[in-house]
Amino acid sequence: MKIFIKSTLAICILMGSLVNSNAQEAERVILFMIDGLHWEAPSKMDMPNFNALIDTGVYIEKSYVIIPHHPTIGDYSDYNSCSFPNPMLHSGTVFIKPENKMIQEVISPKRQSAFVVNTAAYRSVARGFSTQIMDSGLTDEDVLDQAINLLKHQNPAFMRVHLQSPGELGRSVSVCEPGKPYFRNIYGENSPYVKAIENADKLLGELVSFLKNSGKWENTILIVTSDHGQSKVGWHPMYDEESWVTPMVFAGKGIATNRKLSYFEHTNLAPTIAWLLNVHKPNNGGGAGEAIKEVSKKYPLKKDAYIHRIKTINEQIKTFNFYKSSLILASKKDPYYAVVLASLENEILTPEPFYHQDRITDWHRAKTVDHMIEANNKILLQIKKELDK
Repeated sequence: MKIFIKSTLAICILMGSLVNSNAQEAERVILFMIDGLHWEAPSKMDMPNFNALIDTGVYIEKSYVIIPHHPTIGDYSDYNSCSFPNPMLHSGTVFIKPENKMIQEVISPKRQSAFVVNTAAYRSVARGFSTQIMDSGLTDEDVLDQAINLLKHQNPAFMRVHLQSPGELGRSVSVCEPGKPYFRNIYGENSPYVKAIENADKLLGELVSFLKNSGKWENTILIVTSDHGQSKVGWHPMYDEESWVTPMVFAGKGIATNRKLSYFEHTNLAPTIAWLLNVHKPNNGGGAGEAIKEVSKKYPLKKDAYIHRIKTINEQIKTFNFYKSSLILASKKDPYYAVVLASLENEILTPEPFYHQDRITDWHRAKTVDHMIEANNKILLQIKKELDK
């Protein structure tokens, strides 16, 4: 018995040392989010602070998010107050379930965490934060002030700072009058979106200056990104592929310098933050993302080793909805296509349903993302065959 106990203890010590060897020894991770950040913004706008981080950190030109849909009816809306990418970001999985843990819940209450944002839209992903400030009356400048004040008086291991104004002003571009010089063009002359993004970059610079002047930078990892992209015509329509991508940069303690990753998915963000803080990732299973260790200077850069799961799912959903629209239009001339459409909705044509946006809370039934993609492909091929007749 003693030999068994000693062996078990030795294994536990070894396992613990292996876990600890992954830690980057940073005290905190700050996730700084600029709402609706277009993937080309760093190169098309005046964003010196974001670009300075690119030069000293790890840059992903296009990080993929799930289609930024936000249904207001159905079971998803029963327990989610924000669009699809946000619960996936915090839980690190494409399988959305009420029982999922979120990244802040594996950090707190043992260590402090904080969420500061100027809207109440993200209340459903704020569960478990030690400190929550969600006030739509705040300006982006106020959000930064509140975040800095928390950093002065608390020691959050994880903090999400979210500037909502850029996304809201991007939406205003999509609905502005034709006479405006930025009509359906976020980069147009005097675009309020451009002004908001450039102001957000200025605030980013103020945060970095505070961290450096206060001596906190040496123990901080800063991640800058958005929860979704932006269409050039404004806002984030579900089928515009520019809504699916947003830039991302890692910088700070233990992060590699002047490195670019060819692909990243936002479901990898929570596992990566967990790994950087030496805690378990919030969720496992067939829908979960993985820690991308190449952000660390301790790990070499992989080449073309990333599987494009979210990008593929988005493309499938877009294709499915376009095919479905074609079936509806074709049924006006030939009732046969109405039969195909009805059979599809009733799962008569297929052994399992197409996992589209309206079934997102059922995606977990596929067990794995790879199986979900495979099942979707079979249905798409079958619909195409019917349309080609």
